[in-house]
This record gives sequence, C-alpha cells and structure tokens, in this order.
Amino acid sequence: MDRNDSKIKFVGLHAHSVAGSIFDAIGYPQAHMDFAYKNGCDALALTDHGNMNGLAYQVLHAKKMKEAGQDFKPIFGCEAYFIPSIEDWKEEYTRAMEDKKRARSAKADTASGATVEDEGASKKTQDILRRRRHLVLLAQNQTGLNNLFKLVSESYKAENFYRYPRIDYSLLKKYGEGIIASSACLGGVYAGNYWENRDDGDEAVLDAMRESTQQMVDIFGDRWYAEVQWNNIKEQHELNQYVIQVAEEFGVSVLTTADSHYPDPDAWKDRELYKRLGWLGKGRPSWAEEESQLPAGVEEIGYELYPKNGDQMWESYKQYSKEQGFEYDDELVLQSIEESHRIAFNRIESFLPDNTVRLPEFVVPAGFTATQALVNYALEGLKDKGLHTNKEYTDRLKHELNVIDDRGFSKYFLTMKSIVDVATDMMLTGPGRGSAAGSLVAYALNITQVDPIKYDLLFSRFLRSDAEDYPDIDYDVSDSMSLKERLVEMWGEDCVAPISNWNTLQLKSLIKDISKLYNIPFTEVNTVTSIMIREATPEAKQKHGIKAGVYVPTWEEVMEYSPALRSYLNKYPEVKTHVEGLVGQVRSCSRHAGGVVIAENLDKNMPLINSGGVRQAPWAEGQNVRHLEPMGFIKFDLLGLSTLKMMEGCIEHILHRHHGVETPTFAQVRAYYEKYLHPDRLDMNNSEIYENIFHSGKWAGIFQFTEQGAQQFCVRAKPNNIIDVSAVTSIFRPGPLSAGVDADYVEAKESPHYIKYLNDDAHDITQETFGFLIFQEQIALLAHKLGGLTLDEGNMLRKVLTKKGTGKGSVKGRLHNKFISGCVEKGIDKDEAQSLWDKFEYFSGYGFNKSHAVSYSIISYQCAWLYNYYPAEWMAAFLDKEPESRKEKAINIAKRFGFKIAPLDVNKSGTVWEISDDGKTLIQPLTSIKGLGNAAIEQVLNNRPFPDIESLLFNEGIVYSKLNKKSLDALCRGGALDSIVDDRFTGRKHFWSACVVDRPKSQKKFKENLDLYRPEGDFSEEEVIQFKADLTGVFPINLVISAETVQKLQDKFIPPISEFDEELLVCWFIPRKITERKTKNGKLYWIVEVIDSNNQSTRIRCWGVKPEKDRIHVNRPYMAKLNYDKNWGFSTYAIGKTFRLLG
Repeated sequence: MDRNDSKIKFVGLHAHSVAGSIFDAIGYPQAHMDFAYKNGCDALALTDHGNMNGLAYQVLHAKKMKEAGQDFKPIFGCEAYFIPSIEDWKEEYTRAMEDKKRARSAKADTASGATVEDEGASKKTQDILRRRRHLVLLAQNQTGLNNLFKLVSESYKAENFYRYPRIDYSLLKKYGEGIIASSACLGGVYAGNYWENRDDGDEAVLDAMRESTQQMVDIFGDRWYAEVQWNNIKEQHELNQYVIQVAEEFGVSVLTTADSHYPDPDAWKDRELYKRLGWLGKGRPSWAEEESQLPAGVEEIGYELYPKNGDQMWESYKQYSKEQGFEYDDELVLQSIEESHRIAFNRIESFLPDNTVRLPEFVVPAGFTATQALVNYALEGLKDKGLHTNKEYTDRLKHELNVIDDRGFSKYFLTMKSIVDVATDMMLTGPGRGSAAGSLVAYALNITQVDPIKYDLLFSRFLRSDAEDYPDIDYDVSDSMSLKERLVEMWGEDCVAPISNWNTLQLKSLIKDISKLYNIPFTEVNTVTSIMIREATPEAKQKHGIKAGVYVPTWEEVMEYSPALRSYLNKYPEVKTHVEGLVGQVRSCSRHAGGVVIAENLDKNMPLINSGGVRQAPWAEGQNVRHLEPMGFIKFDLLGLSTLKMMEGCIEHILHRHHGVETPTFAQVRAYYEKYLHPDRLDMNNSEIYENIFHSGKWAGIFQFTEQGAQQFCVRAKPNNIIDVSAVTSIFRPGPLSAGVDADYVEAKESPHYIKYLNDDAHDITQETFGFLIFQEQIALLAHKLGGLTLDEGNMLRKVLTKKGTGKGSVKGRLHNKFISGCVEKGIDKDEAQSLWDKFEYFSGYGFNKSHAVSYSIISYQCAWLYNYYPAEWMAAFLDKEPESRKEKAINIAKRFGFKIAPLDVNKSGTVWEISDDGKTLIQPLTSIKGLGNAAIEQVLNNRPFPDIESLLFNEGIVYSKLNKKSLDALCRGGALDSIVDDRFTGRKHFWSACVVDRPKSQKKFKENLDLYRPEGDFSEEEVIQFKADLTGVFPINLVISAETVQKLQDKFIPPISEFDEELLVCWFIPRKITERKTKNGKLYWIVEVIDSNNQSTRIRCWGVKPEKDRIHVNRPYMAKLNYDKNWGFSTYAIGKTFRLLG
C-alpha cells in the first residue's frame, strides 16, 4: 500500500465513527483506521459520544491490520458527557419531575438506547436539565480501560441518564487512574465556560475556565490536556485564545485534535445527508437550516472532519486562522500538533483489551473445579434417568465430558445449567433447539429433554473435538423477558446483561429516504423499490451457484442485477452516490430477542449502555458480526416460544376442569408436564395421535403446522413417528420444495420396496428418510461409514458444504480425496463414490439439522397430544395466545371444529378464554376489550355477578376510580353488558346513553335518564360492527355474512381474498374502507381496504372509477373478479361489472 508521507508527526486523539456516534459520524472504525494508516498516521483513537460501542470493531480490525503487516496502534477512548455535579443536576431533575407535563417529556427521553448528538445544541448555553459538556477520555493501559468501562457503565445508570449519559468530578476522581483527559471541542468543558460567560466579558470566561482547570488538574495532574481545534468558525478561535492562555497559566500542555467524523475527505456530503436522515420525523435539530438542502461544498460548513495527518493539520491551522483573522504562536501550535504523537506513543501503552473468557464463578460449587462439578452433575443426571448402567450411555457421556474438558468449556455448561435450574422453576421450557440436542451431557443436565442416542443425534454436529469457538446452546422458554428479569434480580445487573442489536440503514428504506430529501415523487421511488430485490435474486443465486433455497441478495448485488434500480440510479446519480456511502450505516439500537451475557463485574469489563431503561452490552453477536466472544464474553440465547405459553395455558385448564384445581400454580403445571408430556414419558408412537391430527388435518395451533402449505404436505406424507414429522418439517422449506423433494419423498414413502440403497451402511443411515438425504447429519454419518472420515471430519464436511463462502476450499479438497479413497477401500466403485459426493454437494443446498428437527417435532407432537385428548382446553389456550392479527382466523378454526363462541359477558368472561361446563362453548375474555385495563377487570371479577345495571353502577364494593366511565364505555360498546340490558330499555343505545354517556351517580338520576334517553332505541347494525371491530380487535364477520353464505362459497370453490387463486381470479371479501386517490393525470381511482374470514386486511386498487355510477358498500360481502400483480397487488377496472354484492 502506498502511504502518504507527513513531515509533522500527528495522531488523531479525538475521532468518531458510526458505531457509536449515530447520525453524527459515518464510517465504521475500520474505515477510519484504514484511511488514517494510508494517510501516513501510525495510530488513531476512537472517542465516540458517551459510549464505546465501536471498540470491538476497533480491536478486531487492529488484529487484521497486524496480520497484514500494517503497524498501526489502536487507542481506546470515549468523548464522555460531563457535568460538574450530578447531585446538583439531580435536584433540578427531581423538580422537573414534579411538573407533570415536563415529566412526561423527560420520561419519554429516557427510552433511547442510542444517543443522537445534536452538535448545535451542545455549542451554546443549555438549561441544566439537558446540560452536558464533552470530555475526551483515553485509556493509557488496561487499568485505565477498565476504569473507562466503569465510567461509561456508571453514566448510563438511571440516576445519571436523561437524554444523555453523564459523569461528573466525583466519578472522575473515583475512576480516573490510567486515563488521559482533554477539554474537547466547541461543545467541551472549556467551551461550556465560554458559552455561559462570554456575555460577561473576558475575565468571567477565564475565571470559569481556571476553576475547571484546577478541578481537572487535581484529578488528572499532567494527564489533563487543553484541546484546540482548527476550523473556519469564529467562536472556535475565540475559544482557542482562552484555552491557550489558561493552559500557560497552569502549565498544562496544549493538544491539537482533528475531531474527525468521516473516514475520508470525500465523505463529508454523505455525513451531512446522514445527519438529516437521523432527524426525519423527529422535528428539526438546532443545527439545521430553514431549508434542508445540502451544502454545495465543504467550505460552506467551515470544517473538514476526516483523519488528517500532521501536515494537513498544519495547513488547516494556517488557512483557518488567517481567514478568521486570528494570530497564534506558530511554535506553540506545532508543538500542540506533535503532542498528539507523544501522547500516543510515549504515554499510552501498546495493548489490546484483555479478552480472557469471562463466565461466572458462582456457578461452580465451593471445593470443586468446574470440570469436577460438571462430571458430578452429569453422572447424577444420568442416574436420575436410569441410564447409568447402560454402557452405550456411559461411554458416550465420558467421550463428551472429555471433549468439553479438553476444550475448556466446563464452566459454560455449568452456567447453562444454572440458567435452566432457574427457568424450570418458573416456566415451561422447550425439549431442545438447534444442535445442542445432540449432546448427552446437555440431556443429563436437563438443558435438553431429548435423548440423543434414542434418535441417533450426533454430538459432533454440536461440538467437534477440535472446536475453538464456544458451543452455542439456544434455549426455548415460554417467557424470555420474565426469565431474564429473574436472572438479573438473582445475580445482579452487573452480572447479567442483554446484548445489543444494531439496526442499520437498509437499501429499500434508504433509497426512499434519500429520494424524499431530493423531492423525487414517491410513486416513482416505490415502483422501483417494490421490485428490485425480486429482479436481482435469480442472477445473484446463479452467481453463487445456488440452485435451491432462500437467498437474499446483498445491496451490491441488487444494485448490479436489478434493471429497474440501475435505470433509476442512472437517472438520479446523486441518490446512487449517497446510497453507496450510507447503506449499512447504523440507524438505531435495540435489544437482541434473547441473547444475554453472564459474568461477574460486567460494568468493569465492558462499557454497558442503556436501552429502554434496561442495561445492556454494547456489542452484538449474530450472523453479520461476532463481537462478544472475541472480546471474552459468551452469548446465551434465551428465546421466547409462544407455543410453550399455550401449553401452560392448556395444562391450567386441564387441572382446573379435570383435576379440581381452582387456581393452578406453576409447580402443578410443571408436575403435570413431567408426568404426561415430558419426552421421556410421552408415548411418541401413539398411532391415534398421528391418525387423528397429522393424517386428518385437524390443525389448531399445532406447532410448525400453522400454514396451509405445511398442513397439506403433512396430510399427504402421513407421518407415523417423530422422524417422519421431522422429515416433513425439514422438507417443507423453500430449498427442498423448489427441488421437488416433497413429491419424491411422498412417493418413496408410499412405495418403500422400490427404494435402492448403495449398501447396508447407506440403508441403515437413510432408511428412516426413505433413501433421501434429508438431515445434514446423514452426510457426516455416510462420510464416516463409507469414506472412512472421522465423525468430526464428517461434520466439518457438512459445514464446508452447507456454509457458502467459508473460505475452506483446501479443507474440502482434502476431505474429498480422503472420502473417495475410503470408499474405494471399502469396495465401492470410484464413480459411485464420486456420484455419492455429488449428492452430498447437491443436498447441501437444502439439508436440515436433525437435532433441531427432532426437538421441534416433539413440540408439535406434544401439541397434537393435548389437542387430541383435551380439545376444548387446547382450543381455549390457542385462542388465548394467538395475537390479535390472527384472532379472527383462530376463532374461525374453533368454529370449524365444532366449538361455539360465546359473546363477551360481564358475568361470565374472565381474563382468559373460558370453557363452558359442557366443553362445547368458548367464552371470550374481558382482556380482549381495548381500553379496559387490568384494574377495571379486577373490579368486575371481584364484585360480580351483576343481575342488572344498578348492581354495577351502585355497588359499594366497586372502586369507581378504577372502573371509571371510560371502562364502562368499553364494556358497553364492546357488548359485554348486553346480558343486563333488560326490557326497561328500548335498545342498547338507550342503555348506553342513560347508563354510561350520562353516567348517573344516584338512583334518582338513573330513573331520570331512563325517560330522558328512551327515544334513542338501539344501535344501528353499522355501529355495532364498528364497535366490535374497534374495541375487540376482531371483525364480527358473522354479523356481515352468514355461515350459510360462506358454506355456499366454499361449495363453489370460491376462496376468500387471502387465499386468492391466480388461475380462478374470483374471490370474496368485505370492504372496510374506501379512500379516493388521483393518478398523475388527475383520473380518480379508489383504494378499497377489505377483510375476509381469515381476518387478513388487503387493498384493492379500483381504476377508472365513475363516481356517478360506481358504488361500494362498506361492511357488506362482495364477490369479485380481480387482477393480481406481484408489484401492485390486487386491482380491477369497471367495478360495475367485476363486483357483485352477496345476499
């Protein structure tokens, strides 16, 4: 690499990246480091705003640069938010909370997990509530880095956070060892003194700065630096003059910094646009102009913020000081530039953060090593299962324990066991997930519930003996949030932290946002973004040789292979430039669905941040980035699975209705599960279950079989055991389906006598899947049995074949040669061996993890068992746990299987779906009414029955501040009070007006209201429909279309619109809303929002509307002939001819 040569030594000790300075800086740390190196610098600090989120990027790239022979020093830092006294600030904050309006605003501002710097607001006087000043902090060594982690972690604690995390003098005194500090920019410590005192004259500014300097020197001594910067801003030069004077008075060294915010000189415009994107929809920040147009050139901004070298810093000083008319001592400025290099190489050690793997010590019992404890627990678990005398099990356990000990993973398993022990005391947990079900140790520790030997599951699929990375155990629970909260409560928030997800700017939304700023018509943008990925996918798959399966093209591939996007970007080249500069930049911070890190003193070993009031790790771990394990932290995935919550609900109903338990505890639910549903005790070969559910297609919330395609394939395949179900779920994925494996599998299963196997080993391995390679583990076993590969090598082969772009071509070649040779040694023809290898390669496009498939098929079977033997209890639990978006569909499923749905009733409805005594009717819960809070429901449940309205309105036991007018209104219009509307009322509207709208506080007023509102009568049918839809979230389709009409439509094979048949073209639906629009040419068209029996909303564009003739009635059933386009959805012309009102 050709590097620039700078005569003046300089290191950027004040720099920002997109990883931690969201919507303020662009470019990830590695881009900044690469440019700094190319630009002639030998080091670069990263000092993002208030956090160290980019540190993992920085560390990993420093290692990569070293491997490439690039001698470059990473420096770890943070530009903290500082106030002199958090205590004083807290007093003001407390006073603000007493003002309700201000408190609401303040509470809203505490929810952000990623602070967005408003640089304009930081460069002026601030009200104390939002006050913060920048302070650059750099770690000199590991001690300083740990202290810096502690400072960041403390700043994000609730008591120190409002909009921004804060530190003060007291925290700096406590954790200042090993840290170098400087006064930062126009938003910095000295700048605060300047902004707040400049109206009072020079001496007022200097006095304030002297006080700040004395405090900082008392804490840091000669590690405190007076920072100056060079730009075309007048106030910066005024500040520089003050800074230099005070520094001379106190003998403090002056330091020049670049305050870089983008990785190269050409990126300034992308940064300006990125800042504007960050404020879209959030109002206008203080730095924005009246118009949002981008500056024409960087000179309009007044500064260049890229990683400059020493010569460039000198040029900036000379240029900007001259333009602003300020004079400086050249020698002093030169020293201040070179001081950065002295600090970087004389005062800051060359080190990388300690990445020793951190797992909690408290999981290891006193007096034992981690391995001793693990062996004891595993042997004890095997004994509890009655398997301790079975040699096959004890040999397998010994092998696994040896591998785990050899790899140093014993404490990991103990930590996982400790999590499981907590989880199983409070909720149902899944039988297993992912490859962990292949571990006998995990089974013995009750981490999984699946016997791996019984189902021929491979440990090597989970953990190879030569593995370097830690194993990954994903753990399903019914309520992951509750479990994580419990772990934090038990072990402390400094021991348990959720991990972060960093959401990035995606191509589709980025094109739309940039186009919006350039005033490009939305319809033009939307046309392109709606088709570009679909256009690009085939060529992208061809490029990678992918013939089956799902593939999501990268943004570069979409830009290359989508004709529509290429044309659009050629038309608007400025959009293309910005997209290339900004795609993938950070948009926001969120929490990982289930990932947590667990270790002692997390706040000292990583810089914890806050999101939504929850402390979390700043680094991510997933498909795109792996930042935790390289930094010494192991992710534990605790994932919520709603089916487990459904099973809990079903068991509670069973205990209540069949075992006389009024209010079941979780201990009783767990006991029932262990006795009847645990995989070790549940008969998995019960033909009644397979025939009644899986063969007959009785689908109601059966795990993995909620979609029509999977249901139909399962009925065709007719599984008879867990492996069959596993094969069905493994095949029903895009890859195998596109390869036609589903049809071939069914044919082979129906005619097994036609299957030809290569030899006995191939028969033994693939017989369970009727000669097909369905599971990834079958590759490893065939390679082992036929080709002489070890199981570890077989699993490596599986990994090399199934993971595209692993870069392990030489490994693949070696394994190929060994496999062919091994086959030949076993008497297999070389061509046959090559043919089998080719099958391995082809299969790799769609093979599935058997351990995962078996574990999840067991959950499907458990659901089927509950539904088969306790249909009412299962259906009630199914309705209770289905989300509102699918509730109507679930209700229709219940009706289809013979259940009646009772309406809401204040005297019968509870907090969950209830079951009538005869088990044939399901009663909708009060919790389904929107606007009816838990406090109001509690008042109803504690004081019912209500024989009439007076017993509800004038009840001494009811606290009416909880069951208020709003709650009564929701109950009434939601239909829950219909049962107490007696003949004194002329209808429900009369009842509503007399008892709710003009709510009487006395019997006298009630009687007056009876007469006053008598003429109002009943609600109209339209009102009732609207109330039901708005308040219960369920469209009352039975009020709009009769069951008989729906049956007639089914008999004629006319589907609802959500099941639209592109060959038939005819469907039925119910219009809910009509919106008038006009085309570019001013022609009228309608967008009709419709719904059907599956409760799915769809939009139909109706072109060529003639308002004087065309009419569509909302909330009435229609049958129509429609056009369907993948880009535009449903549309039609000539409504009068294509729409037909039913009934």
